Amino acid sequence: MRLGFASLASKPHTSFKWYLWILSPVTVLSMLITQVYGKAFVVERNVFKNLKLQTWAISKYKTQYLMERQRQTINDLIEEAILEAEAKGVKILTLGLLNQGEKLNNCGELFIIRNPKLKLKLADGSSLAVALVLNSIPRDTTHIALKGSFNKIASYLAIALCQKGIQVVVSQEKDYEMIKSKFKSVDDQDKLVFSGIYSQKTWLVGEGLSKEEQMKASKGTLIIPYCQFPPKKVRKDCFYYTTPSMLTPKYLENVDSCENWLPRRVMSAWRIAGILHGLEGWNVNECGNEVFDIEKVWEASIRHGFSPIMKSFA
Repeated sequence: MRLGFASLASKPHTSFKWYLWILSPVTVLSMLITQVYGKAFVVERNVFKNLKLQTWAISKYKTQYLMERQRQTINDLIEEAILEAEAKGVKILTLGLLNQGEKLNNCGELFIIRNPKLKLKLADGSSLAVALVLNSIPRDTTHIALKGSFNKIASYLAIALCQKGIQVVVSQEKDYEMIKSKFKSVDDQDKLVFSGIYSQKTWLVGEGLSKEEQMKASKGTLIIPYCQFPPKKVRKDCFYYTTPSMLTPKYLENVDSCENWLPRRVMSAWRIAGILHGLEGWNVNECGNEVFDIEKVWEASIRHGFSPIMKSFA
């Protein structure tokens, strides 16, 4: 964030400086204070064509999101922010990163259930994330492995790939059965395979991809994350793509900071999706187990000047 450290905020989080450890006591103190007084706050204001955009942050750290006892508090903060946005006339609110976890609030569906009269629409951006991953896969690919923790994006990726005639290999039986139950065509089901083989040259990975699994990959394997957090790079002889993201058009104004580990002016698919919903006037929720029209959101992103980032950082 650019709050107090504008020069650091203009660089990806991967450029972390050793001397920032000196600020650890401040971090601990802020965690204690936000336990009592925490709420969402604005960290950036942007303009995109005729849209006015704001980025709000929840006053919690990643370690707190991993604590089960914090879930209710975090959901209350998110819901408070949603209701505040509703009162201010916000049309679209995008839930980014940890704020839309399936275990936390089922990709935002919890807030729709709690507030059925909401005029504001929630978008978790899954459709654009799926579209970006699909368009990052080399055209001559015939076999793909799905690795790491599964979520709804993985399910839609598997279905879309099988419909394209690409064989999808799943190594966990429960994930295999879950995806198979969603197929409507027997022919598509035949493209889904349950196997522990690691010979596929293209991997689509979620969170929790272990070092042990990566060590089993063939030399030159392309690892494409469909999750919001990138896998830890273990292999020097494999190629790692960035998380689903796009380069923003030059007419997106007031972009002063980087989004986590991404380069400046590169934005995650989950965040871009909210902008597209606003630009196109899509008056629908995209949350829970559903995704928006994948082809439609992809076409809109290109038409509005966003450029795919298919960058390898091997």
